This record gives sequence, C-alpha cells and structure tokens, in this order.
Amino acid sequence: MSLSLVDVEQAEAALIEHYPRLVRLGYLVLPPTLGRNRRVLTAHALVQRALPRNQVDAPEQPVVPSPRDPDDPGYTYVRQRVLKAALAAARPRRRWQPPRQLPSVLPQVWGLRLFPRSGGADELALDQALSTLSAPARAAFVLRALEVPTDREVRQLLAAAGVDDPGAALAEAQGVRTPPGSRDACLLESVEFDACTLQARPTDLMRRRQHSRAIAAAVAAVAVCGVLIALPGDGWGPGGAAAPPYARNAAIQQALDPGELTRASATAWSHADRPGFASWPARGSRSDDQGLLRRALAVWANPGSRVQVTATPGTPSGPAAGPPQLLYAGEVDSAVIVLFHDGLRVVRYAEARSGDTSAAALDFARTDAADADTAGAVVVSRTDGNVRFLTAPWVPSAATRDLLNPTGEAQPLHQGPDGITDPVPSPAAAGTCHSWPALQLGSRLVTDLGELVPARLTTGTPTAVHDVNSPAARAAWAHTACHLQTMRSQGMRSVNIWPYAGQQLPGPAGEAQWYCTRGETWRGAGSRVLAQFQAPDLRPGTPAAMVAHASDSPACGAHDPHVLAGALWKSPAGKWFALGAGSEDVTTITATGGAHGAVQGPVMALPASAGAHVQLGARLPGGRRLATLK
Repeated sequence: MSLSLVDVEQAEAALIEHYPRLVRLGYLVLPPTLGRNRRVLTAHALVQRALPRNQVDAPEQPVVPSPRDPDDPGYTYVRQRVLKAALAAARPRRRWQPPRQLPSVLPQVWGLRLFPRSGGADELALDQALSTLSAPARAAFVLRALEVPTDREVRQLLAAAGVDDPGAALAEAQGVRTPPGSRDACLLESVEFDACTLQARPTDLMRRRQHSRAIAAAVAAVAVCGVLIALPGDGWGPGGAAAPPYARNAAIQQALDPGELTRASATAWSHADRPGFASWPARGSRSDDQGLLRRALAVWANPGSRVQVTATPGTPSGPAAGPPQLLYAGEVDSAVIVLFHDGLRVVRYAEARSGDTSAAALDFARTDAADADTAGAVVVSRTDGNVRFLTAPWVPSAATRDLLNPTGEAQPLHQGPDGITDPVPSPAAAGTCHSWPALQLGSRLVTDLGELVPARLTTGTPTAVHDVNSPAARAAWAHTACHLQTMRSQGMRSVNIWPYAGQQLPGPAGEAQWYCTRGETWRGAGSRVLAQFQAPDLRPGTPAAMVAHASDSPACGAHDPHVLAGALWKSPAGKWFALGAGSEDVTTITATGGAHGAVQGPVMALPASAGAHVQLGARLPGGRRLATLK
C-alpha cells in the first residue's frame, strides 16, 4: 500500500468529508471586492474543481492524522489546490494579460442572491479588518486561525501556493487586531463566514421581468418553428405512429385514478410474513382527498418542466406500472405531502398548502426487499436543517441519540397520532461534525443521510450483524459517525461497523483498534468500505483516522468477510512504525518497500521512517492472497 500517494478517490473522499471547511477557506481568501454573492459561488466552484485527474504525489504527511484537524494526504492536496486557486483569483492582472476567468461556471444560481448569515459586531469588525489585507496576508491569517498551528507551516503552505514572500504576508496578518470572539471558538468559525449556511434574496425583479419577457418571446418563436418542422404528415391521426402520452393504456389509466390506490389495513403489519412498506396503512388527514391524490398521481406520471425531481442512485423515476399503494397524505410544516409505494420505490410528492403545483417536488427512493429492519421510517419534511419522519406502525417508541456522545441517554421523541415525529436536527445538513443525531426506533438505530429512507446502523462481524445496543457498540460508532458524511446521497440501505482487530502497539503506547465500516446500497452496487485506525489515546467521540477506502468492493461483507489495511504510526518516543492489521483469519502479513518483514498472525508492526512507501500483503488459510483495501 502506498501511503503518500493521492488518487482521485482519496481526494474525493477528503473533499466530501471536509467540503464546508474547504468552502469556508476559499470564501475567506477570495477578494472581498467580488461581493458576498459572487464570493459564495466562486468558493464552491473552487472546491468542486479541486480534484486531481489522476494519481498524484502529495506532501509527506503523517498517515494517522487527527481527524478534527484533517491533515491526511487527500485533504492536504485538495486544500492546497483551493488555496492556490483562491490566491490566483485575487491576484491583480496586468494590462496585457487576458481577463482571468474565475471558475464560476458551476454552480450557478438564477434569480437569487446568496450570502452567509449575519454575525455580530465582532464578526463585522473582523470582516472589515480582513478586507484591508492583501490576499496572501488574508490567507496567512485564515491558515493560522483554522488550519495549521505554527507560523512555519503557514509559510510552507503559502510558498507552495505561489506566494512570493510568505514571511511578509504572515507579518502583515499578525498586525491585524482581532475582536475577542466567543470563549470556545474562533470568530472565523462563525456563521458570518460559513459559505454553506446561506440566506437568499431576490435579484433586481424589474430588470429580470424585462429580460424574461424577451426570452419568452424568443423561446415561443423557436418552439413554433420546431413543431412545424418536426410534425409528421399524419400527425396524431389514426395512421400515426406517435400518440399523446399515456393515451388509451388501461394500466396507466388505473395508475392515474386515486380510486384505484392500494391501501393496507391498519393491522396488516401485525400478521405479515415480512413486515415492510407494503404493510403500512394509509395515514394522514388528507388520505381521502381525491383532488390532492389525483394531482400527485398526475405529476408522478408526467412531471412538468418546473417540477423538481430527485432520485437516489440507481432508482428509476418513471411512472408506476399500475395502481401504487398510498402510505400517507397530509399537511406537514408548510407543505402538503403524499407518500406512495409501488413495490420497488417510495415516492414523495410535495406541493404548497394552497394547492399550487408550480413549485411541486417529486422524490424517488429505491426500497425493494425492505423489511422491518429497514422500513422503520421515511422522511416527510426538511425545513431549516431539521427533518421530520413518518415512522412505521410497528415502531413502539422513538428517541434521538447523539452518536458522538456514546454515554449520553436517548432523548424521547414525540410522535403524533399519524406517526409524524417532531423536528429532529439532520446531520445531512450539518456543516461540521460536532454532533451526529440518530433516530432510535425501538431497538433499531437509523440515521438520515440526505435521502427519503434513513440508513440502518449496525455492528458486528459481516456474517452476524446486530443492533447497536451495547456501550461498546455505541463507543465504536462514536469514532465512526463523522465518516458517514462520505456516504450521503449514495442510496445507502445500511451501514455496519466491524471492529476486526485489536493491536498492542510497540512500547507502552497501549492497544489500538482497527475498524471496517461497510455501507451497502438498496441497488446492490455502489457499496462503500472504509478502514479506520483508532489510536489508544483518542478521546470519546473523536473520529478514528480513515486509512483506506474502496467503492464496489466485497471486502468486509457477507460474501467476503476479510480485510487488510495499514498505516504509518509515530510512537510517543518519536519512532515511526509501519502497522498492518487483517481480519482474524489472516495467517501471515508481509511488508515490502519502506519496511521489510513477514509476521505470523493478523497484526504487524515494523520499524519504518516518516513518509515511507510500504506495500502490504497477506495470506488466508488455504493460501489465498489478500491485498490491502483500495
């Protein structure tokens, strides 16, 4: 395993996990003259374009970083790219130079101006002070406050980003008089400088209306010309091959009829062979509203261009093949929600309470083969970073847990008569990982990963997973929860953590733990596997270091319950070691490259040097070779 190379997947994992932090860095370094709206969009663009195109060398770094101060090679590389691009955007150009294109092609926002939320007087004073600095000095100030602890490291980062005189930039930054800020956090961490937690305001409405009229007239003219050119000679007459959408099709006509909807009885789940979404009764105050149900079915069958349609990966977004099942119809927060199930998918339709469908939304999530373990709840509403769930009829009680606080008690969560919970903070919308709310549904633990159906959390070996119901299991999840950010919006069905090895470290350093976290999707493909190293002195709730990851890998799963991973580790005495750990059935581990040796058993520790490139291999009973997770 090469421990100091960065490939695209490693950089992408770092970018996704630390996206809010990278965007904050870009926003603070960009020139204030751009305006807050353009700075926000440009900061997002800088980060999204920071991935390498192939494997690249990264600066020599410790392989087991402190995840709350991420300094792993993937993060270091992406951070350097963002910093360099932000400084380049702020650099003045000479007359003979062409205009410098800020990377703002994506994302784009039309009709709205976005800017961070306003802070207090201290934040405003700091923002004004930063605007008087040069771009390198501004970068030095931000790096010193948020990223690295020493002036030497700041100078190294600035030099690598192309700053001619890092010392002068640092000296200029040190001359800024900063307000005191809060007692427990740097002012730069406040919402004033958070380009991921935004407010929206309209642009110039009068000018936009004039432009819209001109564009509408042009589009109408083009559409008429296109129809005249493309229309077949027979049109939609008896001899024509084309027909209006869904015309004279009995199955689709039934799917559009609210009177044909399937409804399970209130007690169907109690005697079902396999309780799942198919045994959920129809609930909600508007489950008999024929007009609402007809609108929802019509939009599902043929959504207009203004309907916002989303689907989890691998989920078809087409119409139902026949009458679907109604799960819920009612008012939640400021919207009217309808939930359907067609055997393969859960579909959520949302419209304004007024019945206006111009801003309707349609969301699809694949849920085939759902059972009582994975059909415990569905997201019905997301508002201001909070989420409401509709719980299954067999859920006896609901509560919330902070996964980062393994010793904390579960907090009871109120459920209405129709199964709708009170709002719960969503970790999917969190900009940082200071907490990770999870939902306790009876004995089962689930978490919101930004999709319709929350993912079930388990622990145990790949062939014997079970609920997170012990202090040891909750402690393991406390060191893993923040890494769930890399699995958001991937269609995850369940995520299991497997403590596959314990290793006594050289000297009196204590025992380290190795975890393998596997996320499996509803569609089967697209699994996500992470290997993590937990040092003995890691505080409760602090994420274990992610030392390897893979996608679409059978490792740590029921079909291939094996894993091998390694890392460089620096002992308290200052000595470096190449560590390796495999699942308990590993008979031999071999190291080559920066460390040489073969060790009998599932764990290994060999002397090495800082930044060494070490390749690991292992053998299983019967002679099968096992490579490192990648």
